[in-house]
Amino acid sequence: MSKFSITVGPEDAGRSVKDVLRRNFSFSSRLMTRFKQNNCICLNGEPVKVNVVTSFGDVIDIGLPDEESYFAPEDVPIVPVYEDDDLLIIDKPAGYVVHPTKGHPAHTIANGLTRYMTDAGKPFKIRFVNRLDMDTTGLLLIAKNAHAQEEIVKQMHENKVVKKYAAVLCGIVGPDEGVIEAPVGGRPSTTRYRVVERYKRGYTLAELTIQTGRTHQIRVHMSEMGHPVVGDRLYGGEKIWLIERQALHAHFISFFHPITGKLIEVSAEMPEDMRKLLTTVSSL
Repeated sequence: MSKFSITVGPEDAGRSVKDVLRRNFSFSSRLMTRFKQNNCICLNGEPVKVNVVTSFGDVIDIGLPDEESYFAPEDVPIVPVYEDDDLLIIDKPAGYVVHPTKGHPAHTIANGLTRYMTDAGKPFKIRFVNRLDMDTTGLLLIAKNAHAQEEIVKQMHENKVVKKYAAVLCGIVGPDEGVIEAPVGGRPSTTRYRVVERYKRGYTLAELTIQTGRTHQIRVHMSEMGHPVVGDRLYGGEKIWLIERQALHAHFISFFHPITGKLIEVSAEMPEDMRKLLTTVSSL
């Protein structure tokens, strides 16, 4: 069970438990209702109603009820790069969809996470905060409770979450950096790019930062720019013999921790197939 705790200071003394929580945490109304319905709130170790008035030095504890996801555990590779009581960030390999679908009902990252939790003996409900395409590698963020998920989604809406990708693009990208603003799926979308290296035979390594999270956003924007991702069969990436998938890797993410407020920055090394691709194009 995830827990939150606060000691009532002089500025909050005399306020109700509900008001203290609202002043110090950004719990949604829905989550507050769940706390009340499940008797999750304690004052000095005893269950309490939220309208009780607090005193200086009182300790309020909130325990989120345990939840579980019901996916069949499978031996899918899970590589944690950051984990605490509220969050898990993994380095997703290529070839796996994130969540079961009609076309991929099993052998997904969700199935692997269930196995990972079972082995660790610490179950939680799987809440994917971001998604990656089946053949895109890199950082995948999972919230372990509803509050963590709500807080980071809120940060995304406020553009406080930074997500950066490495991509090998077809052709020589001219400007060293730029912004692509074009709708994806009928919705406004923004991608920033920065050239990292150009290869004389007609390839570019770029870092891409997305300010919106539309399906296939980077792949669509790069294709519309005339520089599709190498290996991207769907959006016109040529030279697919160089790599068996689109050369796209989510290598960096930063956000503010939903509980502590601390800035979290996590990175993941470029996978082997993309490193080999760069070695190949640099020698052509």
